[in-house]
Amino acid sequence: MIYPAVSSLIEQDGQCRYSLVIAVAKEARTIAERANNSKERLSEKPIKMAVNAFADGKAVYCESDPSAEETAE
Repeated sequence: MIYPAVSSLIEQDGQCRYSLVIAVAKEARTIAERANNSKERLSEKPIKMAVNAFADGKAVYCESDPSAEETAE
């Protein structure tokens, strides 16, 4: 299991866990691609590094407001 827990990474009420998972996956993919391009060997798995980045506040995500999208159309 990866720590910290998902519930501790969600900062505001009403934030979706799915959005957090997608954001972590994108960050992990970016970390892996960056390491691959520079021929760097990672000490941890990219997913663990991404979770830690969100926990430490180095990476952030924001959800779009569904009500704002409806009014924009």
